[in-house]
Order: sequence, then structure tokens, then C-alpha cells
Amino acid sequence: MNFRRLLLQIAEIYRFISRFFKEAIFPPYEGREIMRQCFAMGNKSWFLITFTAFIAGIVFTKQSRPSLASFGAESWLPSLVSQAVVRSLGPLITGLICAGKLGSNIGAELGSMQVSEQIDAMEVSGTRPFSYLVVTRVMATTLMVPILVVYTDVVGLLGSFFMVNSINNSSFLLFFNEVAESITYLDIFSSLIKSAFFGFAIGIVGCFAGYHSDKGTTGVGKAANIAVVVSMLSIFILDLVTLQVINLFRR
Repeated sequence: MNFRRLLLQIAEIYRFISRFFKEAIFPPYEGREIMRQCFAMGNKSWFLITFTAFIAGIVFTKQSRPSLASFGAESWLPSLVSQAVVRSLGPLITGLICAGKLGSNIGAELGSMQVSEQIDAMEVSGTRPFSYLVVTRVMATTLMVPILVVYTDVVGLLGSFFMVNSINNSSFLLFFNEVAESITYLDIFSSLIKSAFFGFAIGIVGCFAGYHSDKGTTGVGKAANIAVVVSMLSIFILDLVTLQVINLFRR
């Protein structure tokens, strides 16, 4: 019975994702609602991302410096930090924060609408609730997470600069010249593509959990919990897969 339930769940997920692509590609489009969701998601996440990225840049720089100093390679610190932040640390920080902040919000919001039968009422009135509720949120997370990743990278590198400056009194121009020399276009584009997959996973998991939540008040909490946990697991899996693919282009 558990295996059968698993197969039915996989089939339901496949139908849900197929329906998303169908309604996202063909008109009518909900452009205004997508922009509203993008603004709301960015507004909800930017302060937490700013604080976390700045502290992460400081901590990573402080922890990396002794290892490089033991080999007499302390001057490589800006290059090491910039590659770590752009390639992995920035997308992971942004993805995990958005999974906790946005994924839970999407799951709880759609779950409460499902419990209160608002989605059924929208279907009866012919307002295309799937396109308005699901497609807009998934598109918004897919668009906003890469933008937030760029912001995270900048803030993380600023935190790293303040730590390096406090130790070596290094200039701002020298630090970011070394950063620019160590980062390639492949690092930037791969980071943005990876973060777009993170955003899609956060949106689709949160919407699926909320759209298919159980009836009753416990269903809302369960939907939010599933959205966060599964989104974070998906981010780590996608990070591993994209790392293997990107390494093929670096050879």
C-alpha cells in the first residue's frame, strides 16, 4: 500500500508540474500578479538575506585566513572568498532562506485557501485559480531568487572586504580588482542558472503542498512544514547535480 501511495503521489506531482508549464506557456498571462508577487517576495526576504550574507562573508573570511597564512598565501584570500561566495555560498544562503521564508509562506497561504474552500469558489466563478495562484508564485520565485543571489553575493563580498580591511588595511579597489580577476563568466552564469532552479523548486514545492493540503487547521501547518523541508532537500540535491554538470564545462 505504501508503494502504491508513493506511485500515486509521483503521478500527482507530474500532473501538477505539467499543468504548470501548460498554463505558464499559453495565454492569458497574469503579468501584474507576477510583478506583485516578485515585489512581495523580495521585500520579505531582503533584510534577512542582507544580515545573513554579511555575517557569512565575515565568518568565512576569518576562518579561511589562518589556513592560507600557514602556506604564505594570505594574498589569495579575496580570490578564495569570491569564488566560494559566487559559486556556492551565495546561492545556498539565498536558497535556504527563501525556502524557509517564502516556501512556508506559500504553503501556508495556499493551504489556508484550500481549507477555507476559497480555491473551490474561484474555480466555480471561472477565474482560473491555478494560473492566478500557482503559476504566478512559481514564476515569481524563479525570477526573484537569481536576483536575490546577485544581491547576496555583493553583500557577502562586502562583509569579506570589511574583515580583510580590518586585518590588513587593504584598499577597496585592490580587493575588488582581485575579486574581478578570479571570477569568470561561467561562475556567474552557472550561479544564476542554479539559483533559478532553486527558485523553481521552492515555488513548485510550496504550491503543491498548499494546493493539496489536508482539510482542517492541521493541514495548513503540515503544508508549510512540507514546503520548507522538501524545498531544502531539493536545493541540496539540485546543488549537487548542477555542480557535476558545471564541472564538465570547467575541464
